[in-house]
Amino acid sequence: MSTDHDIWIREVGTRDGLQSIQTLVSTRDKLEWIRLEAAAGIPEIEVGSFVPAKLLPQLADTAEVVADSLLVDDLRVTVLVPNFRGAQDGMASGAHQLNFPLSVSEAHSQANLRKSVSDAIGDVARVMAYRREHPEYSNVAIGVGLATAFGCTISGQVPLAEVLSAAEKVIALGPDEIAVADTVGYGNPAQCRTIFREILALAGDIPVAAHFHDTRGLGLANVDAALDVGVRRFDSSLGGLGGCPYAPGASGNVVTDDLVFMLEAMGLKTGVDLDQLLVAREFMERQLNDEPTFGAIANAGVPKGFVAATNQPE
Repeated sequence: MSTDHDIWIREVGTRDGLQSIQTLVSTRDKLEWIRLEAAAGIPEIEVGSFVPAKLLPQLADTAEVVADSLLVDDLRVTVLVPNFRGAQDGMASGAHQLNFPLSVSEAHSQANLRKSVSDAIGDVARVMAYRREHPEYSNVAIGVGLATAFGCTISGQVPLAEVLSAAEKVIALGPDEIAVADTVGYGNPAQCRTIFREILALAGDIPVAAHFHDTRGLGLANVDAALDVGVRRFDSSLGGLGGCPYAPGASGNVVTDDLVFMLEAMGLKTGVDLDQLLVAREFMERQLNDEPTFGAIANAGVPKGFVAATNQPE
């Protein structure tokens, strides 16, 4: 994390958001969206996913999007990879980081990856081994996302013991990041404090990120709870686009623009210029063919006299 930031924000709308809508966004427009967000100060963008084009045609251009995104100054380019083949393609693309999702719910793992949690952890081990065996990819970071850690729309509540068991096995493999995800918006602040306190203790020096959905209106409250116990990395989506296509009712990532406002209002520096971020949002919305977007700041604006922490003098 840059020393200029108190909080590190990863934009996931160009992956998580676009995979969830019907409108096909052109490669050119995706890249302009990425450039505008990077110009606003967003330090990391998950620009796509290496999945079969027949499953997600929206993301069929991910290799091209990665190649052009790597030309954007000071932008960390990441991609989601759902399996070993995707990880191979991701490494070959030159992306700075691969994000490997792993469901801690057996039912969701079968629906999303068509394999058991144990087998999915085995895939992570295989990816880690592949990187070790190919020194040309030694600089590619590998993050692992613990999906459905707060509950699952297929099987309901996920016991904390199962979340921690999966986390321990993944952490033992030595990933470069752990992201804990409330994939379907079941989490609440008390639960967040409990889970993240435990995960942070297990992770040691491995960075821990939070991925929240606002399906039931608790996304920002959960961010605040995670902050309380020491989380400083958060995923979000411009306009709140997104949701897992294999988890019914999972719509609505935390809104990037609202997240930036809340953090800056709390005195935490994100390095993001909110006005420029809203310019990126306006561009994005013009490409969406009336797909719904969400968020309060885009509608209400900031309070009179608001000064972002990022713009405060030292």
